[in-house]
Amino acid sequence: MTYNVIYDGNCNLCVTLVQLLESLDRGERFQYIPMQDQDNLQRFGITSQDCELGIILLNAEDPTQRWQGSDAAEEIGQLLPLGAVFVAAYRALPGLKWAGDRVYEQVRDNRYTLFGKRSTTYQPLYPACDTACQSYFSTEAQKQPK
Repeated sequence: MTYNVIYDGNCNLCVTLVQLLESLDRGERFQYIPMQDQDNLQRFGITSQDCELGIILLNAEDPTQRWQGSDAAEEIGQLLPLGAVFVAAYRALPGLKWAGDRVYEQVRDNRYTLFGKRSTTYQPLYPACDTACQSYFSTEAQKQPK
């Protein structure tokens, strides 16, 4: 199963995390769409206002299945080798998930101040919508009444 990660391609922290994921995963599970790519976001019905609420993770086979913000980060963590153990421990410790959600919100809302803003949007090594979108949208087009 593959997933599309929608991230802020102008945020230094976001880009660094995407680059880390790219090096770990090598495009096997995750493909990426910068939130500045309005054409691809529009295909999924995602607005720039949606993106301001944090990273978005979409199931590429069923884009209606999505996670956002700290939930997306946790889901990504679970999908990485040995990540499920750490995410389960994080969720099990009383108060840690609540605190993690608050920290995520603060970082999200202050990311440019804390980590800086890139002068150009990072273009991922493993972009989404090369084949996954084409197959999804051609299937959807076949379902539409003519």
